Amino acid sequence: MPILNWLTRDSDIGAAKRVPYRLLEEATELSAGDPDAGNMLIQGDNLEALKALLPFYAGQVKCIYIDPPYNTRSAFEHYDDNLEHTQWLAMMWPRLELLRDLLSEDGSIWVSIDDNEGHYLKVIMDEMFGRQNFITSFIWQKVDSPNENQSKITPDHEYLHVYGNERAIDSFERKADASLLDAYPQRTIDGRRYRDRLLKKNGKASLRSDRPSMFFEIVGPDGKAVLPIHDDGREARWSLGKETVEELVAANGLVWKQRERQGSTVWVPYTREYAPDNPVRPHSTILLDVKTSRQAKAHQRQVLPGAEIFETVKPEQLLERVLSIATNPGDLVLDSFLGSGTTAAVAHKMGRRYIGIEMGEHAVTHCAPRLKKVVEGEQGGISETVGWKGGGGFRFYRLGPPVFDEEGHIRAEIRFPVLAAHVWFSETNTPWTAKRGTPLLGFHDGRAFALLYNGILGDKRVDGGNVLTRATLALIREKIAKKDPAFAGPLTVYGEQSRITPPTLDREGVTFKQTPYDVKARR
Repeated sequence: MPILNWLTRDSDIGAAKRVPYRLLEEATELSAGDPDAGNMLIQGDNLEALKALLPFYAGQVKCIYIDPPYNTRSAFEHYDDNLEHTQWLAMMWPRLELLRDLLSEDGSIWVSIDDNEGHYLKVIMDEMFGRQNFITSFIWQKVDSPNENQSKITPDHEYLHVYGNERAIDSFERKADASLLDAYPQRTIDGRRYRDRLLKKNGKASLRSDRPSMFFEIVGPDGKAVLPIHDDGREARWSLGKETVEELVAANGLVWKQRERQGSTVWVPYTREYAPDNPVRPHSTILLDVKTSRQAKAHQRQVLPGAEIFETVKPEQLLERVLSIATNPGDLVLDSFLGSGTTAAVAHKMGRRYIGIEMGEHAVTHCAPRLKKVVEGEQGGISETVGWKGGGGFRFYRLGPPVFDEEGHIRAEIRFPVLAAHVWFSETNTPWTAKRGTPLLGFHDGRAFALLYNGILGDKRVDGGNVLTRATLALIREKIAKKDPAFAGPLTVYGEQSRITPPTLDREGVTFKQTPYDVKARR
C-alpha cells in the first residue's frame, strides 16, 4: 500500500510512545449537573489528554468525531492554523494513533477536513486505520448564501472522511424518512398501508432470455397455467424465483387480478407489500439538508451572548447526523478538537456519553458555559428535533502531573485506582473498569492480576498490606475464590516487596512484580 512520506515522519511515528501518562484532576467549580452522568470535559493538550484516557477507555469509544485545524494558511481567533504541511502531519499522526487505540471494535472515526490537507489526510488514515476500513467521504455544504467577494471560485463545501470496519458499518443506522410511506397508497380495513406489485418483471432485463430459470407456469384462480407474457406478446420473466413463488402460493400470498390483454381477460399475479413500521433509507453522502456555518454562528451568538464567535463552529444538525448514523443512546462519543463544544452539546442532547478535549481558554469561556446551558435545557440547535428538555451533567478536568517521574517510577501522590488502571492496561491492553476496595484487579486470558499499593488492605506498615506475604497472598486467594471459585490459573501480583521465596512463588503459580520498578509507562 502506498504511504505518505514527510520530513519528520520517522520521529512522528514514535511520538505517541514518548508522551507521558498524566493524571486528570477535576475542577468541580466548572463541572455542572449530575456528576455520575459519565460525561467529561478536559482542558489541556489533546495529545497528552488522549494518552491519559488510554488506561480507562482503550477500545471503548463508539464514535470519534474531530474537526482539526485545516492548515488553511489563515489565522483563526482560537487556533494557530498557519502550520507548514510537515508540521500539520506531525501533529495529526500521533493523535490519530491514540484515537485508534481508543476506538471500539465496532466504532467509527469521522474527520472534518477541506481541500488543503484532505487528500493527504486520506492517505495517512489509510495507513493508520487500514485502507479496507475506509467507508466513505461525506460532502457537507457549509455555505448557503451567495458569495460577493472577488474570488473566481468559492469553497462552499467540506469533507467528512469516515473509517470503520464491517462491524461498524453493520451498526450504522439508516435515515428515517416518512415520505417513503407515500409509495404505499392503499390501506387495509384496519388502516395498514400496502401496495400491490406486479409479479411479472418489467423494464430492464425483463425478458425470458435474460433469466430463463424465472420463466415458469403458475396455476391461476381458474386452474389454468399463467406465464409471464408482456402485452406485446414477448415472453417475459417473473421477478421472483420458482422456490419463492411456490412458498407464496402455499401461504396464499399472491394477489390475483383480472386484466384485459389482446381482447381477452387474463389472471395476473401480484405480490402484496406492506409499509414498514419505521420507514428508513440510506444516507446520501452529499449533505444538503443540514444547517450551515452561518446558522451555526447565529446559534452560538444565541447560546453565548457576548462571547467571541468561534469562526470554525459546526452546526448541531451536522453532528446530529453523524451521531444518528454511528451511535445509539448510551454509546461513548469522543471529540479531541472540541472547539466551542458542539459535539459534546449534541451528544448530551441525544443521550450519548461523551468526552470532549479542548486546549485553549475557550474550554472555560465557551465549552463549559455552553454545556451548562444544555444541562439547563437550552432550546437552540437540535433541541426541538430531539425533544431536549434538560438534565444530565458533566465533569470538568484539567491535566495534572505525570503518573511516572523521569526515571519511570510512580510518583508519591498517585492513588490506588490510578495505578491499578495503569497496571491493568499495561498487562492486558484493555481499560480497567473495576472499583477500589480489593487488591484483586480482575481476570484476563486465564490469568489473575492483583496490586498491593497505598494500603489497599488497610495496613501501610513495611510488613503490612503493600508487601506480599503468606498472609496477603491468602487474602488475594480468598478474593479470587469469591469472584471465581473454579479459577486455578496463574497469578501476577504487584507490590513493594515479596517476603515469599522464589521457589514457593513458582509452586504457587505466582509472578511477583515490584513497584515502583516493574510499573512503567506503556511504551
